[in-house]
Amino acid sequence: MTRCANQEGQNIMKMTTTIDPHSRITERILAELEQGIRPWTKPWSMEKLGGRVTRPLRATGEPYRGINVLLLWLEAVASGFTSSTWMTYRQAQALGAQVRKGEKGVPIGYYGISSKTRTDEQSGEEREEGFRFLKSYTVFNAEQIEGLPQRFAAIEAPPPVLPGIERDARADAFFGSIPAEVCHGGDRAYYMIGEDRIQLPPFEAFEDSHGYYTTRGHETVHWTRHPTRLDRSFGRKSWGDEGYAREELVAEIGAAFLAADLGLALEPRTDHASYIASWLTVLRNDKRAIVQAAAHAERAVAYLHQLAAPAGMQEAA
Repeated sequence: MTRCANQEGQNIMKMTTTIDPHSRITERILAELEQGIRPWTKPWSMEKLGGRVTRPLRATGEPYRGINVLLLWLEAVASGFTSSTWMTYRQAQALGAQVRKGEKGVPIGYYGISSKTRTDEQSGEEREEGFRFLKSYTVFNAEQIEGLPQRFAAIEAPPPVLPGIERDARADAFFGSIPAEVCHGGDRAYYMIGEDRIQLPPFEAFEDSHGYYTTRGHETVHWTRHPTRLDRSFGRKSWGDEGYAREELVAEIGAAFLAADLGLALEPRTDHASYIASWLTVLRNDKRAIVQAAAHAERAVAYLHQLAAPAGMQEAA
């Protein structure tokens, strides 16, 4: 028999504490990758959204971050939700609303902080060491909730993002404010860490402007890994190794976050299809890898927004 929504809300912590959040999240992402689907690009395929994708929002209007963005995007696609707002059962109640009976929420994660006492083997002294741990809680989409204030009403889908080769003033301002060396020419896009340089094909070589800006976003996320910036290496030693696969995962997710922040349409890059097999290997061997990749992607995008802030982009975003 289906439990009513208020029982789900009261018992959710008991239900989720027995499940390792890292394993649950990894299994969800693996299921998509095994079908050849990059889950961070999936929301852009929803016709209802017209190619316009934003980050999921909390009841306060604050955007979700990291792995929760991917989880809520996936759930929105699976359930056909067009509202970007998600909240807990109690948050809905506090707003005078009620989750409809029979509605199922989606578990997402947050990091708790705790500590434990360790004894130094040499001195015998005890000291407290802090650590972080991932926990789960459940949220519901605004479309699953009755009686919400009018400000949470579903918004009509905006006009679709139309393909075109016109420059985008907002994207140009954002990338132009980032002090990365960018060279245009040739038919390949890549970041050379030794030369600390981004190489892109000419703007006119892309099928549409969104392809140019999202490709530039991908390579600019790579640019943040330089030792003088976020110093991200994953132990990478050669092309195609595990560290390389992890870095590509960060750049792909980071490019999706940037696309949502800048209002760009995102199409999967065909030259990256071959990475799926290596990502499957990484995720199968390390249940924490996808959560860590999303966290690194979030950190990279936040770093880029900080660099762009002097140009007024943070307020625009």
